[in-house]
Amino acid sequence: MFSNIPVVTKNLLLVNVTLYIVSLFFASSGTDLFGLLSSHYINSMFFEPYQIVTHMFMHSQYDILHIFFNMFLLVMFGSHLERIWGPKRYFMFYIAAGMGAFVLYNSIGFWQIMQLKQEIIANQSYKAIGFMSFEGFQDQLVQNHQSGKIFSPDPMYNIPPEILSYEGFQNSTILGASGAIFGLLAGFAVLFPNTELMLLFPPIPIKAKYLIGGYLAFEIYNSIYRTDDHIAHLAHVGGAVVGIIIVLIWRKKDRQNFY
Repeated sequence: MFSNIPVVTKNLLLVNVTLYIVSLFFASSGTDLFGLLSSHYINSMFFEPYQIVTHMFMHSQYDILHIFFNMFLLVMFGSHLERIWGPKRYFMFYIAAGMGAFVLYNSIGFWQIMQLKQEIIANQSYKAIGFMSFEGFQDQLVQNHQSGKIFSPDPMYNIPPEILSYEGFQNSTILGASGAIFGLLAGFAVLFPNTELMLLFPPIPIKAKYLIGGYLAFEIYNSIYRTDDHIAHLAHVGGAVVGIIIVLIWRKKDRQNFY
């Protein structure tokens, strides 16, 4: 089975799995590659440019199903699309979908961090926790981040909620291939809407446009109403939207040779 996987999909699979295993090994010796290679919001103090790429190949160390299902979908749908498009066009599509997920996820987070920063400065909320300036408060955030500590919502210290939210957004990270995978799913559904896919539970066939379309609608709902499950639903939506747009553009430009 492995030998039949097309070259780009096979290499993407190998990179993701290898990084996961290597990161687990380093974590056991105290080096947190999961934290270093996942991405912060672009206006976070802890953001690094390389994270734009590396976050797409990292997966949660605490949830092996995260990488398992992503890699399963990569092989299942990515292999099919690569055989149709060829390695170059397929790789461009995969990276573009992943970048689309990153951009949409960051667009909301960027605005939220800016709003919280303005609120903290305007209200001088940092003084409630013993700092004379916003810069001093930010220096403490860096120290907390380096030592793995956070401000605790202890009523005794009366920490303003915007302080806790700001710290949470600064420390928040995104990782995983899910955005790119949703691009693959969406692209497949646009190209082959009536292809029947077999569900596992219950084992019944359902057309791709209904199964993938329903899954995407579910993620759109979650991105609006679910903010406490530590899943970047908005990134999933971003990857799918970019995937749909690219497929529609390619199909319009090349109707004879595009599937």
